[in-house]
Amino acid sequence: MALDRDHVLRSAAALLTRKSTATMDEVAKAAGISRATLHRHFAGRDALVRALEALGIEECEAALDAARLDEGPADDAVHRLVREIEPAAALLAFLYTENQLFEGDGQNEGWSRIDDRIAALFRRGQRGGEFRIDLTPTWLTEALYGLLASGAWAVSEGRVAPKDFTHMVVELLLGGARRREES
Repeated sequence: MALDRDHVLRSAAALLTRKSTATMDEVAKAAGISRATLHRHFAGRDALVRALEALGIEECEAALDAARLDEGPADDAVHRLVREIEPAAALLAFLYTENQLFEGDGQNEGWSRIDDRIAALFRRGQRGGEFRIDLTPTWLTEALYGLLASGAWAVSEGRVAPKDFTHMVVELLLGGARRREES
């Protein structure tokens, strides 16, 4: 029987987003395979995390495409982006805490592509007068990541209803990012 790699990765992601310290034994059990089978496909935790990183990047890029970031007002595009990325938010929250993914020269270029696309959306909103210009697009991008992670953790812990995720992330981010009329 062939190993369903996608099933293993999604099972690992589901477990690790709830319990980031899970062992490889626990990951194997969650995926319904033996530890030996898991180790044949992922030499260790780092290899598994790198495979989850590739899945996270793939899901982010698909969400960016589906959100149609260049269409309509920038704040509407932010709303679409958060809605599209929500299914991957817990995985991204886990990856966000994995420091080895963001240190040194070994950083996956996929993160830079994602950063660039989101920052371009915020830049577009600034040029169009929708967003404040005193907050850099890079900072707004990082703030979005932080809110996505916080929202995902709050939902997974049952402190926030899943149906409220998109609204809460978008309202808090844009409530701080929107340009206000000067008095």
